[in-house]
Amino acid sequence: QEQLVQSGGGSVQPGGSLTLSCAASGFTLDYYAVGWFRQAPGKELEGVSCISSTDGTTYYADSTKGRFTISKDAVKNIVYLRLDSLESEDTAVYYCGARVFTGSCSALMPSTYDPGRWHRAYWGQGAQVTVSS
Repeated sequence: QEQLVQSGGGSVQPGGSLTLSCAASGFTLDYYAVGWFRQAPGKELEGVSCISSTDGTTYYADSTKGRFTISKDAVKNIVYLRLDSLESEDTAVYYCGARVFTGSCSALMPSTYDPGRWHRAYWGQGAQVTVSS
């Protein structure tokens, strides 16, 4: 069965760190761009970061640049999102998505989430990240 399985998440204090994992099962990520998205209560889905399939180039939303780091372990077929210097505004449910795409993944991450660009993507089940003192 082809699926993305997420792990990680949890509750941390402001300034803390977490690592989210997105493991592909039943398919390889070789030709898949992988994106991380989040949805805060009462807000729309927001693109956070992505990593391209072929050359590993990355993209970060302005709100996460310098604090979040996306990486990929091709052998384990897992994409990670390291969240550092967390702020209360980072509280949200985080999702990973993977779709076949061999170009720069930044093309899939407009400032406003476009579901059409992630049509036919696989999605993880989501992970809650809560940042609170």
